[in-house]
Amino acid sequence: MPEILLITLSNIGDAVMTTPVLQALHQRYPQAVIDIVTDARASQLFTHCPYRGRIIEKDKQAGWRGSASLVRQLRHTRYDLVVDLRTDGLTLLLRARQRLTRHKTRRKARTPGYHAVQRHFGVVADHLGNPDIPSPRLWLSPAELSFASAQLAGLPGPRRLALAPGARGPAKRWPAGHFATLAEQLQEQFDAVLLLGDNSERALCSEIGKALPLPAINLAGSSSLLQTAAILGQSRLFIGNDSGAGHIAAATDTATVT
Repeated sequence: MPEILLITLSNIGDAVMTTPVLQALHQRYPQAVIDIVTDARASQLFTHCPYRGRIIEKDKQAGWRGSASLVRQLRHTRYDLVVDLRTDGLTLLLRARQRLTRHKTRRKARTPGYHAVQRHFGVVADHLGNPDIPSPRLWLSPAELSFASAQLAGLPGPRRLALAPGARGPAKRWPAGHFATLAEQLQEQFDAVLLLGDNSERALCSEIGKALPLPAINLAGSSSLLQTAAILGQSRLFIGNDSGAGHIAAATDTATVT
């Protein structure tokens, strides 16, 4: 049985955009155990992936001691294939029969496009025979789906508009009032509004919710990443800033405007 290691990215949206690589590796090596290196905040995205092995968390704040501990963990396994979507340095310290890295991809100029999904996939495209790129996806359990249904049970109608007004920095944030104005202009097309974000954005979502003409529920800070994905999967449209929530929405096949 092949042993594969996928070193993915840190930010939520970036990690979502690496899931096509994970899927394609499984399609090429259906019997393989695929270990995944990621950061703690993105690790739960892979919790229910049925063909992953270990999830090994990389702590960027731990400095060289953390890196040394990570290398020691990974060197216990001799991997048949290591795919590094983050950096080239780590792979050189691991026991691997074959290594695929971003540096080698740039040198060969094999990236199949400009979108981040395409750039990530370019690392494995030649090795896998240049297959079609799978769509990003997330794996949800019945518990997350039940959570979403329970949260949305009291809202009228199935036409739900999801808004995520937060982002990592002020420069990425559309003014809060614009979200309320847009929802007002779209109110005939929707039955309710879902306000999403982390705990630090709960007050912002509350402010927008008060100005909305439609029934609204503020879910900021009250759902995990996968619970949020399940909620977005029951939404008709997502509108938000450039943030992880938009990539999660796209991975649930929800139409998005970013």
